[in-house]
Amino acid sequence: MKTNYKWIFTVFLLSFLLAMFFTFIAETVISNVSLIIGIVITLIIVFIGIICDMVGVAISTVKTEPFNAMASKKIREAKTALMLIKNKDKVSSIFCDVVGDVCGVITGSTGAAIIVGIVSISDVNTLIVSLIIMGLLSTITITGKAIGKNIAMRNSTSIIRTVAKVISVFK
Repeated sequence: MKTNYKWIFTVFLLSFLLAMFFTFIAETVISNVSLIIGIVITLIIVFIGIICDMVGVAISTVKTEPFNAMASKKIREAKTALMLIKNKDKVSSIFCDVVGDVCGVITGSTGAAIIVGIVSISDVNTLIVSLIIMGLLSTITITGKAIGKNIAMRNSTSIIRTVAKVISVFK
């Protein structure tokens, strides 16, 4: 099998640019908002990572047949869904690896900002706060992705149909 260096470079560049962009946004916003808002933003980033992981798993496990039937009935999103399925290796990589993993990295940096915020307003041990915050963020992410994978495998058709509907709006 031939190595697709163009795709590898695309993933490299996309990951790098997304990581820089979202880290800049997250760090800029988190350092200028209240601690509560910072926590909410961090949880939103975790949630985006979980949702993207679900989409990546769903595209990997979805069957083509329901979308072929929808396409024959001229259902708008079916064509988009079939295009996604045709490129499932790339779509899964973008959702799971690029966006999902970038969210994980950014969660770490926003978690660090939350730790600094907590330590700066209270007289608590930095190590204990770090252990608790990073433990919670890791647990929420890993547990959310485990639940999401289960949901994605059981509901892959409806998840990919929803994603295709969203993409179809922008086409």
